[in-house]
Amino acid sequence: MDDRLADHTGHIDPTGLPRLPFEREDPLEVPEMYRTLRTTRPVTRVRTQAGDLAWLVSGYEEARQAFADPRLGRSSPDPDRAARISDSVLIGGPSGAIETEKAEHDRMRRMLVPAFSARRMSALGPHVQELVDGLLDRMAELPPPVDLREELSLPLPVLVICELLGVPYGDRRYFRKLADAMTDLSDRRRAGAAKAELTGYTREILIGKRANPADDVFSDLATMDASDDEISSLAAGLLFAGHETTVNRIDYGVLLMLSNPSQRDALIADPSLTDGAVEEILRMAAPGNHGLPRYAHEDVTIGGVTIRRGEAVVIVTMSANRDERVFPEPDRFDIGRPLGDPQLSFGYAARYCIGASLARVELRSVFTGLFRRFPTLALAVPAGELVEREASLSGGFTRIPVTW
Repeated sequence: MDDRLADHTGHIDPTGLPRLPFEREDPLEVPEMYRTLRTTRPVTRVRTQAGDLAWLVSGYEEARQAFADPRLGRSSPDPDRAARISDSVLIGGPSGAIETEKAEHDRMRRMLVPAFSARRMSALGPHVQELVDGLLDRMAELPPPVDLREELSLPLPVLVICELLGVPYGDRRYFRKLADAMTDLSDRRRAGAAKAELTGYTREILIGKRANPADDVFSDLATMDASDDEISSLAAGLLFAGHETTVNRIDYGVLLMLSNPSQRDALIADPSLTDGAVEEILRMAAPGNHGLPRYAHEDVTIGGVTIRRGEAVVIVTMSANRDERVFPEPDRFDIGRPLGDPQLSFGYAARYCIGASLARVELRSVFTGLFRRFPTLALAVPAGELVEREASLSGGFTRIPVTW
């Protein structure tokens, strides 16, 4: 075992392999073990949370290689014997069929990319800013402390995705409850039941869209040449992913700003720094201590390491985003950081997230308005008292009490 791994004995299994997930003391930081692995073995064998073997990709260039290589996919050539990453019903193991994965992925992107194009999302910006301003108006009327998550971080992405997809905003508490249950890592049966229920819910909406189409994404999906099961599953995934991760990015962005008051003050003084602030938040925010699973469809070499057909790979973007070889002083939050190599929070190449432009529009609107409206915003409790959602795949906090 490498001497530089010996200091992290709590992360090593009896066979000498690092074991996921790695613990961290500060939710705004990434586990120290990733730094050790990046500098010694950016592609290395690990034991997953489920107890199986996988390759961990923790370096920036190595992660880009993994994202860009078409021989790594979400499906496995031997799904019945494929390594599991965790008990998550969402990304715990392989999904889809190797024979059809590429064709289905390409077809999905052809249909959805226009709906989430950068141009369309940019045009949506003024409306999103109106929604943010309205939420901030309401927040200002409440006596502090208030829960930032409940008053801003959660309702904004839900409002926006409901409008885009054509989902009734009045159903938000219902599908949010299902979304929370789907991320449960402690009860696979509960998570699976919630996933099935959300799929059934979107199926009913799609049926209604066929009879009464509107100018929204679900109406477009309803005309897709595919089975109802496939379309409903895709729709449920869009509804879930379209808001869940952005909620946490807002929370973590606020915490990063409050933990770095000079950066907050710089943003208030110079709103032109907003784009840089958003990219730095995306780079540094790490709400979920889990990676993205892939399976080798054939032998592939990543970072000089040969990964055999059928083996599992875990790409850890939050580690890649702190790679010293790419980002000088990677653990320093700097909203003026030159926009050189892009952070990998949205993936890369053909696996780049179609919702990236939407997330950026929402984050830009939040950080354009929040500290301008509440320049004295502060946590109402010590940061150490914030409660993390440790059993949730997407991580985050239960509440973010703030005052001003």
